[in-house]
Amino acid sequence: MKNFRIGVAGFALVAAFGLAGCGGGGGSDGGGSSGGGTPAAKDASTLSTSDSPLGKILVDGKGRTLYLFTSDGKNSNSMKCDAKCVKEWPHMEGKPKAGAGIQSNLIATTKGNGTAQATYAGHPLYYYADDHKAGDTKGQGIDQIWYVLDSHGNAIKKAPPGGSGEDNDSGGNGY
Repeated sequence: MKNFRIGVAGFALVAAFGLAGCGGGGGSDGGGSSGGGTPAAKDASTLSTSDSPLGKILVDGKGRTLYLFTSDGKNSNSMKCDAKCVKEWPHMEGKPKAGAGIQSNLIATTKGNGTAQATYAGHPLYYYADDHKAGDTKGQGIDQIWYVLDSHGNAIKKAPPGGSGEDNDSGGNGY
């Protein structure tokens, strides 16, 4: 009987540790990584521009900053992304409508991870999981391959105020 109780206790302990490992990190959308807090809500129904310290940048319908990955081909998602990367840099899914400051003829889609991924001026669009509120640009310049876009679809490569910008390789998993 004593061996049975030890076995049950051991099993319960292993199960508890195993389940704790599944809880990893993030907000309600499964995003979020090291920054704490919940990532800002996404709204892929609209693209617009917003004033930021980097200039006018591309945002979604909730004001959440969008990024391009410099190694993507035109209208082609060429990023080789594992589960951690997809969590860190989720795709903007679907085909949004043009809002303020956006040229509708530059909006299209390409194949993402099983769903259509929004593109602008040929660049597949991504969110950064550590952007926790509208207007955050914490992904700017990570590994010198992730940048916000202007209203013409060009990468804005200047460093964010108070950030390390292009030299930022703070674990953003540049892929």
